[in-house]
Amino acid sequence: MARHSGISRGARYDGAMLKSPAQTRPRGWHDLAGGSREFVKMHGLRNHFVLVDGRGEPYRPTASETARICDPETGVGADQLIVAEPPSEAGASAGATAFMRILNVDGWESEACGNALRCLAWLLMGERGGTSVIIETAAGLRRCRAARDRRVEADMGAARLGWRDIPLSREMDTAHLGLANGPLRDPAAVSMGNPHLTFFVDDLDGIDVARWAPAIQRDPLLPEQANVGVAQMVNAETIALSVWERPGILTAACGTGACAAAVAAVRRGYSDAMRFRVVMRGGTVEITLAEDGSVRMEGEVAVSFAGVLPT
Repeated sequence: MARHSGISRGARYDGAMLKSPAQTRPRGWHDLAGGSREFVKMHGLRNHFVLVDGRGEPYRPTASETARICDPETGVGADQLIVAEPPSEAGASAGATAFMRILNVDGWESEACGNALRCLAWLLMGERGGTSVIIETAAGLRRCRAARDRRVEADMGAARLGWRDIPLSREMDTAHLGLANGPLRDPAAVSMGNPHLTFFVDDLDGIDVARWAPAIQRDPLLPEQANVGVAQMVNAETIALSVWERPGILTAACGTGACAAAVAAVRRGYSDAMRFRVVMRGGTVEITLAEDGSVRMEGEVAVSFAGVLPT
């Protein structure tokens, strides 16, 4: 098993053009590095994250700072900024090593992210020298373990299917929502700690997801918006998937979206399998629907590089 490398210690974005921090004088490498916040950039199937350790020294970036860091033209570049924080008292009592705060590129917090969870778990397991870890999230406690090669399995908890759980603005059958836009029709709704709609289509390659998904995402039925997945059943155990994520980006992979697609496929009667391969543009994850109702996800993680965020 490969040795893990541990994590380094150390108002919503309004769309205005963001500038680098003001510089009152020229600053060299050592000036920029001194006192700055260390980060690790990782990706799970090309779903990119900047991870920062805020356990020893709190780190609460503003929405504009988060947007700048995640912007590849002004910062490091990432789909989300992840901050490891001390767990709550209840989380620590349950064995959690850290709380994972997930900041979207628009500054809003997300409740869950499966690929980020696996990346943070890899760092924390490397730091502790172990092969398993419990991480507290806004969606609950998540147990992760090291699998073969550079793969991590995460227990994503049980899928929630009630209309209030998604949440929806009114009561309705979450297996068949009356939403449609162009070729996207009749999604199934699943919450994996964050809201997902999954549309099943015959030919995923023929769907312009970025064209049709945004209007669905902003529908009044979805008070917290939703991640919009477009899925094709390749066979009974293989799903091809593309996800338009909150806050409005088409990512290379979405871990919670893959979990939601597998759950939706069974709910809609497209498969009775308990294990799926979900193929996305960035790669493949394996989803297991456990007998206890929990959903487990396994996939690769990778370290891109490490550095410091200038003060």
